[in-house]
Amino acid sequence: MTFNSANEVYAYLDRYLNFERKVEPTAYRLDRMQALKELFGRPDEGYRIIHVAGSKGKGSTAAMIASILQEAGCRVGLYTSPHLISFTERIAINGVPVDERTLFACAQEISDVMEHKTEVDFPGGETPTYFELLTMLGFLCFRRAGCTDAVIEVGLGGRLDSTNVVVPRLSIITPIELEHTDLLGTTIPEIAYEKAGIIKPGVPVFSSATRQEALNVFKARAAEQGTSLTILDDVAVITECYIDKQGTSARVRWYDEPRFGPPLLLRTPMIGRVQARNAALAATVARSLGYNDETILGGLAKAKLRARFEIIPGDPVVILDGAHTADSIRACTDDFVRLFPAGGALLFGCAKGKSPRLMAEALREGFSEVLITKPGTFKESDPEEIEQAFKAEGFKTRRNDDTGSAIIEALNRASSRGIPLLITGSFYLCAAAAGIVDARIKQAER
Repeated sequence: MTFNSANEVYAYLDRYLNFERKVEPTAYRLDRMQALKELFGRPDEGYRIIHVAGSKGKGSTAAMIASILQEAGCRVGLYTSPHLISFTERIAINGVPVDERTLFACAQEISDVMEHKTEVDFPGGETPTYFELLTMLGFLCFRRAGCTDAVIEVGLGGRLDSTNVVVPRLSIITPIELEHTDLLGTTIPEIAYEKAGIIKPGVPVFSSATRQEALNVFKARAAEQGTSLTILDDVAVITECYIDKQGTSARVRWYDEPRFGPPLLLRTPMIGRVQARNAALAATVARSLGYNDETILGGLAKAKLRARFEIIPGDPVVILDGAHTADSIRACTDDFVRLFPAGGALLFGCAKGKSPRLMAEALREGFSEVLITKPGTFKESDPEEIEQAFKAEGFKTRRNDDTGSAIIEALNRASSRGIPLLITGSFYLCAAAAGIVDARIKQAER
């Protein structure tokens, strides 16, 4: 099968079962992905890999590490999810979405093999899923593009995630929160157990997690696997964290340095106090690999990833933040209040089962009214439940279940009032908004 556009590649992959839309717990298994890996000649073994899991900050941390590696002269693949505008954003090479020539060739490689395969050729009697084939597509693209290194972000959980067939040079686990409780467990230790599934024998592990109940799980797993675990707060101290509309800065001192030596001033264009910890973790990992401060600072200064408190200038100013847990929403609210003390408008939508009451409580510190919508059609959502949650927290609410219409309504209302607009609660809502806002900007530039 030949391909002539990225949309054709996406449509081909989407013919396979897509658990990003609706997840079935029984679908997660590694033997099917392992079989795929063998079919395509173990493409992930042709470059050095860093594997990143966690509940929040894993995408940002992955992007920062990839940028540092690129600054060091490596040819770096970055595999992340979800995407905002095009699914090719998930497969980036040296900071740019995969080029069409590479994408089409690798997609054809997959289709040529899969057209001769049926369910009986795979463990469990099921063909690979969309995410499994997309992950394999990423591995193949990185091999064809001649990558020396790849940073691979876990899709969901870790232990049974499609990416967990890799054997990395090191693994990273960012902070743990209650998330995907229908799949990963209803307690922090249960979720931490799933994340800790990426810890492999002899592969060093780094973590910025702070919850002791999660760290206990990581320590036990690392001991079982006979590998080292480096906890950020045990090796470094972060001070003087500062955010503005251009980015985040913080000073980091590592305990293994001379007591009176100057701390390293980290600066990244990614905005948010949480980004200081992500940058410190990325710098700690890079130092362990032998990269110097100049390379680390240069990479962090160029790191970027959309919808992480992304400020888009215009009328109105729009802030896109894919925060979708109570803690990340709280951090987003704190940053918004700090940078926009006069207040702003709020458009919110989240997937079903995301504890909207806790997120509404977190947003109450910065907002008193909200426009509620669905986060697109990709994920199941219950706007009525969300509206009731916000009303229970004292919000004045409006509701528009048509996502596109709600985004335009929110933009127009914020513009007429001369205030910034925060769009949050779901990466899928941010993706829909990014498409509309980007189109408006292009139209205004004509």
